[in-house]
Parts: sequence; structure tokens; C-alpha cells
Amino acid sequence: MKQRLRHVVQSGKENGLLCRNDIILILLLLISSAVLFFGNSLYFTRSGNAALEIVVDGELFGRYALDRDQTIEIQGTNVCRIENGKVSMTEADCPDLICVHSMPIDRNGGSIVCLPNRVVLLIVNTEKDEDAPDILIG
Repeated sequence: MKQRLRHVVQSGKENGLLCRNDIILILLLLISSAVLFFGNSLYFTRSGNAALEIVVDGELFGRYALDRDQTIEIQGTNVCRIENGKVSMTEADCPDLICVHSMPIDRNGGSIVCLPNRVVLLIVNTEKDEDAPDILIG
């Protein structure tokens, strides 16, 4: 019993300290998280010509370049603004205004959705990359 207690104290478990294997595990998790985060950011950053695609009730309303600042009125229900390559919904007549309070989207991708008015703002890449995968599952 005394020998077992000595082993527990030496390994650091009794004092709440981390042993060598715990530190190695934590470092491996931190490194793999950093690699996945930065690798994902680099892989999904679009370098081509990105555009804003507006879809209303399942049909394409219009496609707009992100390099020109403009305000777009969408069928009298919503207003979106393209400014400095970022798109945001500035006005909506829906009751919850979730779309207005959502973060702006840019050429890296994203979407803004107004469910009550059935409006979707979506960033699309206008250049077709032949080496890019058709679909990503994960």
C-alpha cells in the first residue's frame, strides 16, 4: 500500500498536477487543432472572382460583383449593401430581423438568409476551378 501511494504521488495525480503523458496529449491536441483551423482557412479561401448571388423564393434574382459598392433593393422586402467587398443585409420587413443582425459575408464564402421573405444572399465563385472538388463531405 505504501509503495502504491508513493507511485501516485510521484506521478502527480494526487496533487492535481499533470504528468508527462497528459502534457504530451494536450500539446498534440493543440497542434492538431491549429493545423485543422489554419489549413481549413487556407483551403477554403477563394482567390478567384467571387460574386453575390441573390435567390428569392428559389429563383435567381441577380448576380452582383463584389468589387463595386452598391445598394440593392430586393422586391420591396429587403435591402442589401455591397461595400468594400463585404455584403450585409441593411433592411428587411420581417418581424425578427435576424438577417439584418447577421455578420457581413465576403469573398471567403457564406450566406445570409431571410426566412420569412425567402431571400438568400450567397457568395459564389464565378471561376470554375477544374482541380477543385465538386463536393466536400466531412
